[in-house]
Amino acid sequence: MWQSIVLTMLKRLSRKGQLTAIMPDGTRHVFGSGNDGPSITLKLTDESRLRDLVRNPELAMGEAYMDGTLTVEEGTLREMFTLFAINGGRSIMPPLIAAGYRARFAIRRVMQANDPRKSRTNVAHHYDLGDDFYALFLDDDRQYSCAYFREPEMTLEQAQQAKKDHIAAKLRIEPGMRVLDIGCGWGGMALTLARDYGAHVTGVTLSENQHATATARAKEAGLTDQIDFRLQDYRNLSGRYDRIVSVGMLEHVGVPQYATYFNKVDDLLTYDGVALIHSIGRCGPPTTTSGWLAKYIFPGGYTPSLSELLPPIEATRLWQGDIEVWRGHYAETLRHWQDRFEANIDTVRAMYDDRFIRMWRYYLVAAEVSFDAYSHVVYQIQLAKRRDTVPNTRDYLYTDQ
Repeated sequence: MWQSIVLTMLKRLSRKGQLTAIMPDGTRHVFGSGNDGPSITLKLTDESRLRDLVRNPELAMGEAYMDGTLTVEEGTLREMFTLFAINGGRSIMPPLIAAGYRARFAIRRVMQANDPRKSRTNVAHHYDLGDDFYALFLDDDRQYSCAYFREPEMTLEQAQQAKKDHIAAKLRIEPGMRVLDIGCGWGGMALTLARDYGAHVTGVTLSENQHATATARAKEAGLTDQIDFRLQDYRNLSGRYDRIVSVGMLEHVGVPQYATYFNKVDDLLTYDGVALIHSIGRCGPPTTTSGWLAKYIFPGGYTPSLSELLPPIEATRLWQGDIEVWRGHYAETLRHWQDRFEANIDTVRAMYDDRFIRMWRYYLVAAEVSFDAYSHVVYQIQLAKRRDTVPNTRDYLYTDQ
């Protein structure tokens, strides 16, 4: 029974391209014409995974790959994800599997509750792996978010600097301004705004590791009089800030907390204030996070649709100054990260086991394809208290740099 349902699913996922599936019983099944898509061969050796693939295909497939019981015998992991994407992914699942997705959508608000205690635990799961690991594939400034490839030949370092400069331009920062960085990571954005733009920056994070590193970097740069890094939940902040920036943090907030998040931004901004929210988004209707991604990579994480972000923004007093959509930039960023990860694979193997390596490889490639072949993008949402705080055209972004 389970094998039959899985084969039906695989047949639907290979109408374009070609998929050869080798089942645990040794049988070989070929689907697709081989046209208009990649040709791959997958081998599954664990029969118990068949039932798991029906109950939660994304979780089961990721776990099987991590365990080594699902292998790509011909083709690449990237081609596997691409084949599934061009054939419709979730949208063409058999009725029994589709019902599982509907059930998970019905309880997604519970899964994304992200109260302060849970938020801290979720952040520690991913971001406290250690600086040595992240240094193997991130740029020198440890920007763990989408870079901005203004020119195709840019290095990762150049593209990450371009991202920070682009954000600073949208914030219209002047020396002496008080800036809040929500989800400051390892401190790169705060250091840039303080050093290059003369701002006084307060950065908050829930990661103990990131907080310690950011604090040390500020001290090393001689910027402790301009930067205050805090191990603090944004919900507990008070005071007023001229500018607020948040890069790659909204993905961890969760739908139930969007109103709290944007109300806090509104409360903390001065009358002439400007905020720039940089977040992964989805050019499509609301959905749910992959069960595998939620369990192993980003617990409590979610990629929002614009339709989910605008209602809580509209409920505040904030003007939508600009909403820019980046397409393709994150896929290129992820390719750089993958190249560096693989180039340092021996060092990674000295830190972690092969299951961890397969987990991260699966994550990085799946994320790349989500931006290349699915509907994932990056939103930069510029918000202001007053309509005329920022210019009426984007010309200033390119003439001031």
